[in-house]
Amino acid sequence: MSDRKRSVKDIEPAGKHILVRVDFNVPVKDGAVTDDTRIVAAIPTIRYLLQKGARVILMSHLGRPKGGPDAKNSLAPVAARLERLLRQPVAFAADCVGSQAEGAARGLQDGQVLLLENLRFHPEEEANDAGFAGRLAALGELYVNDAFGTAHRAHASTEGITRFLRPAVAGFLMQKELDYLGRALDRPARPFVAVLGGAKISGKIDVITALLGKVDRLLVGGAMMFTFLRAQGKATGRSLVEEDRVDMARSLLEQAAARQVELVLPVDCVAATAADGSAPGHAVPLDRLGPDEMGVDIGPGTVDLFAARLRDAKTVVWNGPMGIFEVAAFAAGTLGVARALAEAGGRGCVTVVGGGDSVAAVQQAGLGEKFTHLSTGGGASLEFLEGKVLPGVAALDDAEGA
Repeated sequence: MSDRKRSVKDIEPAGKHILVRVDFNVPVKDGAVTDDTRIVAAIPTIRYLLQKGARVILMSHLGRPKGGPDAKNSLAPVAARLERLLRQPVAFAADCVGSQAEGAARGLQDGQVLLLENLRFHPEEEANDAGFAGRLAALGELYVNDAFGTAHRAHASTEGITRFLRPAVAGFLMQKELDYLGRALDRPARPFVAVLGGAKISGKIDVITALLGKVDRLLVGGAMMFTFLRAQGKATGRSLVEEDRVDMARSLLEQAAARQVELVLPVDCVAATAADGSAPGHAVPLDRLGPDEMGVDIGPGTVDLFAARLRDAKTVVWNGPMGIFEVAAFAAGTLGVARALAEAGGRGCVTVVGGGDSVAAVQQAGLGEKFTHLSTGGGASLEFLEGKVLPGVAALDDAEGA
C-alpha cells in the first residue's frame, strides 16, 4: 500500500458537490460537544473546499448506536459547534441517505456546507453494504476522505463508496497523518525510539514485532510491563499479567537482543491495593512490590530512566499510557513521559503520538504545541505502525509516481 495519495489539491472542486468523510466522533454531553479536537482537525480541508467554491457535504459516525436512530448519538450538536468554528451556517440533514439528504444536497450553493446525520444509524454502514455505499455516493461528484481515525475499517463511507465515486482523494488531515507516520517508519532520523504502554501485551504484539525491525530502542510501560517482568522470572504481586502471553514476552525479549534493539523495562512502579484510586499508591522498586499490591503506574525512577533514554533520540513514536491514566492519582508516569517527549521535541527530535490516551495525556499536560504530530486515530495509527493495510487509505487514488 502506498501512503502517497492524491489530495484535495489535485482536484477542481469549484461548483461541485464534494462528499467528505470526516471523523466527528466526539464526546457530547447534555446536547453540547465537550471536546472539539477532531472537528478542529478537519477545518483546514473543509475551509479549503469552501473557499474554492465547492458544495461540501460532510458525513461521519458518532458513538455506537444500536440498530437505528438514537437521539443521544445525533450529530446535530456537532453541526452547531461546526457553525461556530467555520463562522458560517451549516445545514443539517436528519438522515444521511434518502429524500431528505438528497434534497439538502441539491439545495446547496457554491461555498455552502451540509452535515449529514450519523452514518451508523444505518447498520449497512459498518456492513460495507454496496447498496448503501451507492446511495451515499449519489449525493456527490467527488470523494474526499479526511477521517484517518476510521481508515482501518472497511465501511461503506470509507471503502465501499470509492467503487462508485471517483476521484477519491485524501484530505489535508489524512495526508498529514500518512506523511508523519510514514516518515517515522520509513525514513526515521536515528536514534529511533518507540515508547509503548497500555494494559495488555496481546493488543501490542503485532506492533512490537513490527517495530523491533525498525527501532533502535524500545521503552515499555503500562500494565503490559508486568508480563515482560514475569517472563524474566520477577515477582509481580497482584499486577495484571497475561499468563498465556508470558512465553510470547520472553520471545520478544530474545528477538530484541538478537536484533540489538535496546528494550528498556521499568525499574520501579507506583503500587496500590486497588486500581480505582480508592487506596493510596506509593512508589517502590519493582523487587519490593508486595504480594497483595499491584502496579498502577511507572514510578519516578522509571520516568527519569525513560527521559535519559530519550535524550539522544531523533525520532520518537509513542503509543499507550504508562499507567491507569484515567485515575488522577496514577497519571504521573504518563504525564512525566509526555514532558520528557516535549523536551526531546524542543531539541529537534521528531515526536509522533499515536492517538488515544497518549494524546489525551499530552493535551492534559498542556503540551500539544510541543509535539511534531498528534495522531487523531488510535486504532488506525496502531495498525499503521503494525504495517497493516488500512482499507480506507488503500481505496484512495495513488499520487503520480507512487
